[in-house]
Amino acid sequence: MDSAPILDREFLEKLERLALRWQKSFPGLVGGHNPSRFAGAGQEFLDHRTFHHGDDLRAVNWRAYLRLEKLFLKMFQVEPRVPVRMLLDTSESMNSEGGAKFDYARRLIAALCYVGLVRLDTIVLQPFSSRLGEGLHCGGGRHRFSPVVEYLSDLKAGGPTNYLEVVRQFISSHPQRGLVVIISDFLDDAGCEKPLQYLADFGHELVLVQIWSEEDRTPPWTGELDLVDAETEARLHLQFDDAARDSYTRAFDSYSAGLQQLAIRNSGRYVGVSTTVPIEDIVFGALVRSRVIA
Repeated sequence: MDSAPILDREFLEKLERLALRWQKSFPGLVGGHNPSRFAGAGQEFLDHRTFHHGDDLRAVNWRAYLRLEKLFLKMFQVEPRVPVRMLLDTSESMNSEGGAKFDYARRLIAALCYVGLVRLDTIVLQPFSSRLGEGLHCGGGRHRFSPVVEYLSDLKAGGPTNYLEVVRQFISSHPQRGLVVIISDFLDDAGCEKPLQYLADFGHELVLVQIWSEEDRTPPWTGELDLVDAETEARLHLQFDDAARDSYTRAFDSYSAGLQQLAIRNSGRYVGVSTTVPIEDIVFGALVRSRVIA
């Protein structure tokens, strides 16, 4: 990455009013800003339950006792602080356009990290390709954003993709369910749909952000081609014309629609992102419309 900052100060100031959205409720530590259906210490009233021996008398609803002559305990809504886990694809396929797609992905995940930090979310940022890389754990406010920038600036893209192995490692190392944001082109010869479904079945809430370059979706080439897979080095010889290009684009769109359906049927969210669209338009447009942020 060049010497220019990942995100400029003016854009960061615009991000100050945003917040990451959760669809599900998770048990977690008190202190977050996302409402939960779990009872515990908090300020928002949730429900009553029957008083049991050993319960805190300070939580008894004495007005209800005077009317009904029964002891009921007031329960309050927990605001859980479960880490937001963000996974960034660092496989070789992200290096297309001379690395522009990978730089774009780093800027986008940096914006999401900043939004979370401003709202005092705890962030776990991890790269992946064939395996889950060593991540960065951060929290405590916007002043913790500098380590995120340094960490992302040092990341390099390379190697094959193996979603199945990555998901296995993720589930074993993160037993606590929570929000998982995955920024990737989702290109894996073995397929990524089943591993992503495993994540959802385990109880995680998925946010899938698919990033593509224009040549990923609509290859510009024409004529007799000898294509080499960037990750596997598999070779494919073909004759490429307008009909083949249209067929390829339809297949790409069908694959993207499948990812979207997978996210939606598991109460998650999906956003498709072209690198030709400015980051700011994605954040305040597609990510807001899809309720990833508010």
